[in-house]
Amino acid sequence: MDSLGAGNYTSLTEFILLGLTRDPVLRVFLFIIILCIYLVTICGNLCTILLIRVSTQLHHPMYFFLSHLAFADMGYSSSVTPNMLVNFVVERNTISYLGCAIQLDSVVFFGSIECFLLASMAYDRFMAICNPLLYSTKMSTQVCVLLVLVAYLGGFLNICSFNLCFYSLFFCGTNKINHFFCDFSPLVELSCSDVSVSAVVPSFTAGAIIVFTVIVIAMSYSYILITILKMRSTEGRQKAFSTCTSHLTAVTLFYGTVTFIHVLPKSMYSTDQNKVISVFYMVVIPMLNPLIYSLRNNEIKGALKRELGRKIVSW
Repeated sequence: MDSLGAGNYTSLTEFILLGLTRDPVLRVFLFIIILCIYLVTICGNLCTILLIRVSTQLHHPMYFFLSHLAFADMGYSSSVTPNMLVNFVVERNTISYLGCAIQLDSVVFFGSIECFLLASMAYDRFMAICNPLLYSTKMSTQVCVLLVLVAYLGGFLNICSFNLCFYSLFFCGTNKINHFFCDFSPLVELSCSDVSVSAVVPSFTAGAIIVFTVIVIAMSYSYILITILKMRSTEGRQKAFSTCTSHLTAVTLFYGTVTFIHVLPKSMYSTDQNKVISVFYMVVIPMLNPLIYSLRNNEIKGALKRELGRKIVSW
């Protein structure tokens, strides 16, 4: 630590991440499990992107959003998982001040993008089921690109709010972060400067994104449910509902855990519970999304069979 001279504040050059556990046996076990999860995450999401790109049958708005969701999942998981794996094999896992800022930015950026993309996919399902005659017009290529650009812009603006507050924090005590990544809440707890604004602004921007996207998703599925209930054909109801099950599963998993961490009062859960839930929505869910969309989606399974069939024939 370098002294600032004026006052008792210090300028940190690095932080120490305490990680998930100090138990050596459990660390080896978690290293193997999380490494396998990470490899499946990268392979699964990369395959999803490539399949959507090469298969003309999947050149639809829903899969356009899905390809960007897969990219966001890879970025989200890669923001924390490699560093977490290092934490399992070294005695003292340090991260530089700048590295901490970059990691926080990556988590905020890709997490925000995921929220906006899930909302866009809900809107896409709403248009497909409730306004099928206007679907091709309302969900044109230009509209889809615009929605994706809004997602990336929202992520960038959220980064700006976190950065302004992160660089305004001063530290005068320990540099040990009781987490496996540079989460903003533990950093605020370490700070000895006035956090009345620094703690509120990021919570407000992140909360605004969560609330806005949840409203879009809730309204979309409310109209979808009303439309499905009005259908006279049982087969038509089942077909309409089947196109939403994968997305609904992904939304439930993601927002269920995000709500637990960012909405419920901190007094309702411990730091260790926070770590476990964070592992689930930052490491496990990015692995589950490609499985959810491939195993429960006949179009993706069909496209995968066709592409594999073409490869086999060409060999």
